[in-house]
Amino acid sequence: MPNLHPSLDLAPLTDALARAAEAGRAIELWWRDDDAAAHTPALDRLLALSNRSGWPVAVAAVPARAEPSLAARLADEGDVDLLVHGLAHANHAPPDARKAEFGPHRALAALRTDAAEALALARARLGPRLLPVLVPPWNRLAPGLPESLPALGFRGLSAAAPVAPVSGLIQAHAAVDPIAWRAGGGLAEPDGIVARAARAVAAGGPVGLLTHHLVQDEATWSFCARLLDALGDHATTGRPVRISRAAALFAPAASPMSQPSPIFRGDPGTPPPREDSTASG
Repeated sequence: MPNLHPSLDLAPLTDALARAAEAGRAIELWWRDDDAAAHTPALDRLLALSNRSGWPVAVAAVPARAEPSLAARLADEGDVDLLVHGLAHANHAPPDARKAEFGPHRALAALRTDAAEALALARARLGPRLLPVLVPPWNRLAPGLPESLPALGFRGLSAAAPVAPVSGLIQAHAAVDPIAWRAGGGLAEPDGIVARAARAVAAGGPVGLLTHHLVQDEATWSFCARLLDALGDHATTGRPVRISRAAALFAPAASPMSQPSPIFRGDPGTPPPREDSTASG
């Protein structure tokens, strides 16, 4: 694994984890990757990193763009779950607004129709590994849509930050995004990413790493590998830190209400702590 950031300081994050432990809070760590549509070399690299690091990955796939090769490639990957990444990842926001497919720019009835179509199409194209969890493109969602999701068949919601609780809808979000989108891509300032992760730990609830395998450069891949390894090592020390897979976080028995801070005990879908590995990422 290239050592592109030898001076990376994870102390703010490990300190936040230590403070959570001192407060008696268990921390669930998980990994979500967005925008999958087909079997690509970048997807292979994502899966290789998951296998090497011992971290299960939740792949958020775009139903209307999903090709048969995606489900075929993931069929034998036991630590991969699939999520519903919108319908077509189409921007319906006006030119002067931030991009959104399920934002407040359209009627709620149209958003419900698209969400229902997204879940039906995902079930048809992505196979039994699919979880009924909506991942809105660009992490933006109209305020009135979450309360409609359970009736449409969704069990969970994953964006960047919690929304108001909804009965029957479990929330687990991914706020730790290493890409510098506003700068046109590439790796964001590592210290800033670590600080964001520390704030997510302090806020409570599952702490999610968000990656985008199709657009990551070498520096971003390297940073993610180092972060996964460091957090994985932390999870093996006996502290109340656990690496979880999406199937456990969004399990029906986990909670009857959506909540920002779920703690799950004895979930059968949670893998054992990762083993130490020095293999290349």
